[in-house]
Parts: sequence; structure tokens; C-alpha cells
Amino acid sequence: MIAKELAQKVLAEALRTGADLAEIYVEDVVSLQLGLEDSKIEQAVRGADRGAGVRVFFGNLVTYAYTDTLDETSLMNAARAAAAAGSGSSQTRVIDLTERKSPLKYPVEIAFETMSIQEKANLLGKMDETARAYHPAIVQVNASYLELRRHMWLFNSAGVQVEDDRSYTEMRGGVIARRNGTLQSVREGFGGRMGLELLSRNDALGKMHEIAETAVKMLDARPCPAGEMPVVMCNGWGGVLFHEACGHQMEADFITKGSSAYTGKVGQQIANPIITAIDDGTIAGRRGSLAFDDDGTPAQRTVLIEKGILKEYMWDLVEARRVGRESSTGNGRRESYRHMPMPRMTNTFIDRGEHDPQEIIESVKRGVYIQSMAGGQADIAKGDYVFNATVAYLIEDGKLTTPLRGATIFGNGPKTLMQIDMVGNDLALDPGMGTCGKGQAARVSVGQPTLRIPAATVGGTDEPVSGM
Repeated sequence: MIAKELAQKVLAEALRTGADLAEIYVEDVVSLQLGLEDSKIEQAVRGADRGAGVRVFFGNLVTYAYTDTLDETSLMNAARAAAAAGSGSSQTRVIDLTERKSPLKYPVEIAFETMSIQEKANLLGKMDETARAYHPAIVQVNASYLELRRHMWLFNSAGVQVEDDRSYTEMRGGVIARRNGTLQSVREGFGGRMGLELLSRNDALGKMHEIAETAVKMLDARPCPAGEMPVVMCNGWGGVLFHEACGHQMEADFITKGSSAYTGKVGQQIANPIITAIDDGTIAGRRGSLAFDDDGTPAQRTVLIEKGILKEYMWDLVEARRVGRESSTGNGRRESYRHMPMPRMTNTFIDRGEHDPQEIIESVKRGVYIQSMAGGQADIAKGDYVFNATVAYLIEDGKLTTPLRGATIFGNGPKTLMQIDMVGNDLALDPGMGTCGKGQAARVSVGQPTLRIPAATVGGTDEPVSGM
């Protein structure tokens, strides 16, 4: 935090060459990471980072400078550096900063300090023991813990002063199972914008048992068949497909550049009418939730698609100014004070539908059920995607039967949204472990109900499937 008087002085300096808006973003981050490998704590790192960035707007020209010290000299130098792009001048004026409060509250119920580092390390040790005790096929185990407090303050020359104190807790576990030369790796976890209440709301040892069970079960998996066939996507993590193949195309920087398939399509049907999709940065405890975004705009719930109709894009301050919008949608996010914000998703999901999940599975004569997704790639301009499934099952006569390995799903996001013909009533968000790239890391959540793609292209290593 810096004093209001200092913030006013720095903003005035940033405006002196004719800028129409100036901003100071201040950040204070502390963290603890613990990592266990081979039944030993191999990582124990405490981190701290503090700094500020000064952003200056000359119409649509934006300049930025940052400093890792918060004294007056460093902040004034950053302001001068960011203002150097201007060639005009302005009269010195007193900027009236008024602190804004958010009605959104994300309280930490159990502080990080209530458990010692040793107790947290002991929990990782118990997770290791739980996984190894499940089955002799478990040959490798890892577990990790992260706590992070990211406290931000923002001041701008329009008079905005906001603060958001963000705490995150994460637990991860992974195992490798081996049998007769076959290896199967499974890695999962849980997290959220909260303190150690995460550990009371989730069973870390139970999750580790589940991970080990899945890995051993997948040792019996057969190669996935290839071809065009119905695919049923699980609820929760399955939402990563919409995030990557469609959500990014609705971020305003791709829209204003004309590089998105959704440019100029607000008001048009872009999905089956059973599809409603939302970006909501206000959900309590979720990984992508905010009080204010990193532009200082209050977080909000934005309906992107309503009954198949494109309603809105996701805007940050820069792109909103570019097209003359009065406000953004609260989607301006940055990795740290070293970065300028850009339009990013928060908690993005396909909303619940009307079908029973079991009914969706039973509707498939022969196809694939995707239970867990791994990494993938998507072409933002075209919407083409490819994703790998870590856990999948063959559907035969409406029942889940053989576990499958090597399942890959290919497609085009906009086309897939039109094809989806069944949406479940079991909406869920992911367990709280999502991180989005796009040049800067941002914590996000994804989600969806169980849904059916009636004819998707599946890549596998078994015989092709035809006539589907």
C-alpha cells in the first residue's frame, strides 16, 4: 500500500505530458510452496514479491513502466518513464481519489498461520502413504501444497481507488501405476479462493485414494477406438473445452482485432438453443473470483450466450476504450504488477440444462465417455481444437464399460456448440485447479453439466470405428 498523497503525486506526474488517464497498480504477494517426491519433502519455498506499475493512456496508445520498490523516487521515475511517450503538456491538478468498496466478500475463515509448516508437510506425507497403501502397482507418488496471498491496490486519475485482498489455497496429488511395462499416470487436486477451510471442505486423503484407484483401474484400459462417434463429456472439468475453443474467442482483444470467429456476431445464433454460457467473477470461493479486476472495475456476471444467441464479449478497460464503451465487463486481468492487464476469463461455464446425466449416457449406442481432460490446443481464430483425455470409457448400449487410453477429441468450437444436442442438469465447476495461459498466467475456473456431442472426431490407437 502507498499513501493516498503519494498516489496523487505520482498520477499527476504521469499526466504531465498530455495523457488522458493514468493508473497505479500496487501489489504485495506472499506465498508458501511445499512439494513431496519419493516420500520426501523436496521443496519448501517461502516467497515474497512487492511492486507497482504505472500505466498511462494517450487515447488508444498505452504505455507502462513498473518498479519493484515502493519509495517515492522509484514511483515517480516509473511515472516519468510511462509518460515519456507523450509530447503535450497538462496543468498540474489535484486528483480526488475516492475509495470504492465491493459488496462481494471472500473471507478467509481459517488463516494460513493456524497450521504450522510441519503440519502441512505431514499432511503431504499422509497423502503419500495413502496412495502407496492402495495397491502394489503404485510405484511413484507426488503431492504438493500452495498458499498464496495476493493483495492489490489500484488508483487512477479518474478518481478510482480500490483494493482486493486475494488468498488462495491449493492441494495436488499424483501417482504413477505400473504393470507389465504399462504405465498410467493420474494427477488431480483441489483449490479455491479461500484459506485453510479448503482442507476442512475437502478430504485430501480420500482424494489421494481416489487418484490411486483410478490409476490402477486405467492399467486395464484398452486402446481407444478412432473415428467419428458420439462423445459424452463429463461435468466440471469438461468445461475446459468451451474455455479453450470458444471462451478465448469471446475475449475482446481478439474481437477488436477481427481475429475471432465471433467478431460482429452479437445478437446472432452461434449455438444450439439449449446452450447458455456465462462468465461469472463473483462466485464465492472460486479460483477466478474477484472483488475488482486488475483495471479496478467491479467483478460481474456476464451472460455470453443465452439460449444459443451471442449476447456479449469479455472486455477490459483498454478494449472498452478502443470501441467507445462506457465500461468494461470486469475481465481485465494481469499476472503481476510487471504486466499490463488484458481481457481474460474468470469462472466460465456452460449453464445447466434439462437432461438427466444417466439419460445422456443411455442415449448412446456406441461411443466414448470423457471423464477427465488433460492439456489441449485451440486455434483462437478458427476455433479448431484437440484435447487429450486422461480418463475415458467406452459406451456400449448405453453403459460405461471398458476404460480407454489414448483418447483424443478433435473438432471446431463454433461447430461443436451448434452440434451439442443434450445438456445435463448436473452443472459443476472444476475442483479449483485451473490456470489459463495466453502469455500471462491467470487463475480461472471452468465448468459445465454432462453434455453430448452426437458426432465428434475421436483419435485413438485401436481399430477405426465406421458407420457411426
